[in-house]
Amino acid sequence: MKRMNGVSLRAWTLACAGFAMSLAATSSLAADAPAASAPGVQIAPAENLLFMQPHLKGVEPQTELDYAVDYSGPPSKVNDTVRVLVVSPGNAKNDARVTDRTGSVNVPGGLPCNPVIIYFLEHDIAEMEQLTGGQRRYFQQRVRMALAAGPAITPVSSESLGLGKHANAQQIVIQPYLNDPNAERFGKYLGKRYTFVVADDVPGRLLMIRTEVPGEGNDFAHPMMKETVAFQGALKNLSPPGGAPVKSSNAPRASR
Repeated sequence: MKRMNGVSLRAWTLACAGFAMSLAATSSLAADAPAASAPGVQIAPAENLLFMQPHLKGVEPQTELDYAVDYSGPPSKVNDTVRVLVVSPGNAKNDARVTDRTGSVNVPGGLPCNPVIIYFLEHDIAEMEQLTGGQRRYFQQRVRMALAAGPAITPVSSESLGLGKHANAQQIVIQPYLNDPNAERFGKYLGKRYTFVVADDVPGRLLMIRTEVPGEGNDFAHPMMKETVAFQGALKNLSPPGGAPVKSSNAPRASR
């Protein structure tokens, strides 16, 4: 996983809220977007569910949410754990801390959502930039446009995804590059699929994000590349007096 910078996070803070960005602009991202109060700005239900909801509401301070990261594809398979430490009650101050195997990751506040969503997407954008030689903003905009287009939010069985039994699990699936006017430049990523799963009874609400690049012939059963971030569990009261952290009993194994 790559570290994020303040500029790219600011871009997601604006873009994911449904604000248009100019792909050709070279000025700061803040100048690319209208103010949040601009009339006529509509936030699609998928954007609202993923970015505008206080996912960490009700999570106690000093609770750590753990997410298993599994990546398979060239050049090799990678496993990691991303940790979100809730500092203020319910993350009311947007001060949750994110760490991975590289250490602390700078995920500035600005959106009320679970910061691991921004962490994953920013990594994905950086990866697409590196793999294709394209521009970060371009891929960012394609993902934002796909979510803003109103993809379906559908009930899903979390057990069928290997994520344990959870209440009111919902799924959003997008393929941002299917109608890409620059498809000839990114041909093998044309069918790339993003799957987001949230559930009401999961601390932080995010159950899984998965991206898949299909194999030859649009074969998702044998993807060329797959990356999954899945909720693993919660550690409560990380520094209780005279006791060890308490492991949440609701901790499904990560999907592989």
